Amino acid sequence: MAKEKLDNIIQGCLKGREKSREELFRLYSAKLYGVSLYYAGHREEAQDILHDAFIKIFENIKQFTSKGSFEGWMRRIVINTALEKHRRNAFVRPTENAAEESEGRQSEDPDSMQGAQELIGLIRELSPQYRMVFNLYAIEGYSHKEISDMMNISEGTSKSNLARARSILREKVNKVYHLPADKSQDNNE
Repeated sequence: MAKEKLDNIIQGCLKGREKSREELFRLYSAKLYGVSLYYAGHREEAQDILHDAFIKIFENIKQFTSKGSFEGWMRRIVINTALEKHRRNAFVRPTENAAEESEGRQSEDPDSMQGAQELIGLIRELSPQYRMVFNLYAIEGYSHKEISDMMNISEGTSKSNLARARSILREKVNKVYHLPADKSQDNNE
């Protein structure tokens, strides 16, 4: 997208123009929904994260300083919204039925599966804590120190959660693709 067009949309949002907000949502909602899916346990939760994040984007757009990427700024808001939701729900979380969501996947031919979508589905089956640490480290590139600060956990807990998430994902991938288990790959970051 041309910088000038994006600047016009941002200016319209700053002035409270509904048409500019709709355009911003139309342009970025799909990409940011993908980000929220990384952190959500299911599609409805991802939609909630996206909705809450866009509210924050519109409320705080005046804080964007045009230094750096606007998309990166919005992505950070989505991640922070997911972190806030995780913290709120850390102790009160309904049990998800991961088997229901993955039912269709297990009946498909492995050769016809879309690898990235499969992996996202497997990541979504992780517990919220493991999923959050895995995504922040493996997808977003944060260090264990940064993750520990964001999630209010120790660096050791972050490393342990990452190692356990990787182990669980490896087992799930092996099971889905009928691969032999390989215990030699377990290592800590």
